[in-house]
Amino acid sequence: MNKYKKLAFNTVVFAIGSFGSKILVLLLTRLYTKYLSPADSGVKELIEPTALFLQPIFTFALQEYLIRFGLDKNYDKRQVLTTSAVITTIGMLIMALIVPGLRFVKALDFLSGYSLLLIAYVTMSSFRMLCQQFVRARDMVKLFSLDGILATLTLFIFNLIFIAGLHMGVKGFMLAVILSDTLSAAFLFTMGKLKNYMGIRYFSGELAGTMMKFAGPLIPTIVMWTITSLSDRMFIREMKSDRVPLGEASVGIYGYANRVPNLISMVSTIFFQAWNMSAITENDSADRSTFYEKVYGAYEALLFIASAGLILLIKPVTAIFVNTSTYSEYGEVYRYTPVLVAAVLFMSLNQFLGSIYSATKHTKNSFWTAFIACSVNIVMNIALIPVWGIQGASVATFLSYFICFWARIIDARYYVPFKFNGIKCFANTVILLVMCVIAVFEPALWGLWLFILTGVICAWNYQALLITAKKLLHR
Repeated sequence: MNKYKKLAFNTVVFAIGSFGSKILVLLLTRLYTKYLSPADSGVKELIEPTALFLQPIFTFALQEYLIRFGLDKNYDKRQVLTTSAVITTIGMLIMALIVPGLRFVKALDFLSGYSLLLIAYVTMSSFRMLCQQFVRARDMVKLFSLDGILATLTLFIFNLIFIAGLHMGVKGFMLAVILSDTLSAAFLFTMGKLKNYMGIRYFSGELAGTMMKFAGPLIPTIVMWTITSLSDRMFIREMKSDRVPLGEASVGIYGYANRVPNLISMVSTIFFQAWNMSAITENDSADRSTFYEKVYGAYEALLFIASAGLILLIKPVTAIFVNTSTYSEYGEVYRYTPVLVAAVLFMSLNQFLGSIYSATKHTKNSFWTAFIACSVNIVMNIALIPVWGIQGASVATFLSYFICFWARIIDARYYVPFKFNGIKCFANTVILLVMCVIAVFEPALWGLWLFILTGVICAWNYQALLITAKKLLHR
């Protein structure tokens, strides 16, 4: 199977396994907005990124090195899995000693009463990731996708039991995730026959060192991306303003405003799971640059078209996923989503460009570009949140991803040179931002203007999709 067809096949398989499950997760937002108050939702929205912050630190960027070395034919898969499992286990033990003390840090006092659950949350999520990434490394994409469906179903059921049924609030949410991840890890371990790849005799100290050298720059990179997300919520919670409402309830509203843009992230994640495998396996191919150019062009076009369409339909789409029957405060969520849609678009493009650093093993560059994003985000949060409140956090997030994108599109093409139309990308961005302003402020005939601008973006970008599609069909 040639590289284009394999990429398309894997994308379709991941889409089949992920689309329904991702939609189901988004629909859980209706459950949360019905049974969790804005304040409780604020705690939930702080705990989730905190877990994402801890995971790469104590797994030593497991999600990056396992897929990279697992797909590399020069390494024994038994050594890769066993060594990764040992590293992860040691990391989880260290984390269990440190996390209980975090609740005494003033900015992290929301962890009080949740420390043990957080340890279990991160631990089971990490072991599930271990199994997931190794299954992908063995090219078992169908099993990976099936697990995604089953894990989401169990997550949905456990949320119904603990939140809607037992009214356990944030603790119910955490228990649902822990149990779902536990069942998922057990399913993948059994069906993927991972026991055949594990044994202490397969542990390699030399490989562990190689993995750590590769993953070293990626740990702070992943952490900084998480800080970009967590800092928004922390600043909204802790900062004071006489002009706009802030605090824990505002954190909850901001968290749900991020849910609708996840529709774009969903498309991106499905594609990236397939693309990351292709980027690694095709790293040494003769026509690598052409491959990147065609795929990137279609990917960028798809993201702009999808983002414009989502902004056009932002109010009805938000109404589907956010329940305002119990807490009317959630009725304002849609006003903060358009800018976050634009932010997620550039986050997705950054993810694509980051795959170049992983495939070519220039992970230090991934670090410094992520550092730029993190720095911009923190500075902009401090400047904008006291003035614009939740919307300030949305704008800060967009600016951080946007600036990081331009740093990466310039830098990454030194390692994999491919053609990029910067003027077209910038013009697309301007149109999208105009749509954001229209969607937020709703001037006269705002719906008509959004429809016209969506048409402009579609007309301007569809050709890149057709070119790649024709190339795929021709092959």
